[in-house]
Amino acid sequence: MTLLSFQDGERFIASSSALLQEAGITLTVGYDFAEYKTILQDARPDHLLGLPFDPETHDLNETNAFWIVGRNAKGDVMHTQAMRMLDLKGTKLAEYLRRSFVEFPPPGVDIDFLRSRYRAGPGAQRIAGDVCYHGEFWVGTTPREFRNAGLSSVLGRYAFWQAMQHWDPDHVIAFMTNSVVYKGFPARHGYMHTEPGTLRWFINGMDAPVEGFMAYMGRDDLRFILDMPLSDRASKAA
Repeated sequence: MTLLSFQDGERFIASSSALLQEAGITLTVGYDFAEYKTILQDARPDHLLGLPFDPETHDLNETNAFWIVGRNAKGDVMHTQAMRMLDLKGTKLAEYLRRSFVEFPPPGVDIDFLRSRYRAGPGAQRIAGDVCYHGEFWVGTTPREFRNAGLSSVLGRYAFWQAMQHWDPDHVIAFMTNSVVYKGFPARHGYMHTEPGTLRWFINGMDAPVEGFMAYMGRDDLRFILDMPLSDRASKAA
């Protein structure tokens, strides 16, 4: 594990910690995904844990995955996200996903895997090495301040910082539906690159597919984002 320099990370964690404290938000990082699943069952009973983070499917532990849970001043869960390392087995990300995209379906829907498909963009064809997958991002809709776009930026960068502290990966990737991307979520979150038309999921009984982008960051992108001052917009998270 390679730690970031002061300029790359400590300035961010100091300023973000102050903003989160003002907002009354406490973040917990954990590695036991059975515990995470239990937290979700209590806090988000209508949410099904995504397959990439299912402890019954994958061997997830402190060496290859972590989750983040945020609680408000009352102790209620108001935020989740998770990251895990992918084993590309020495291939490019594009080849890995051609074989394995079915392991990253949207949760809670009946997918027709025979009709669904993955299309590699130019970024995926270049990406190799240590790659971290980012998912499970959710911010509760109440109270009002937790819907603030600036808070998403702080929380997203916090996950990037944790990934750098844990693994210093070559890349971080995430999948997002078109509707989420068109609302500007990748930009608010801090992602610097997106590729359209990456995933097309067909749901059984429906003709129109759910389509998605791949968002991604390289190591230099991560350090660039973490070195940027948190904007006034982010400071309004409190």
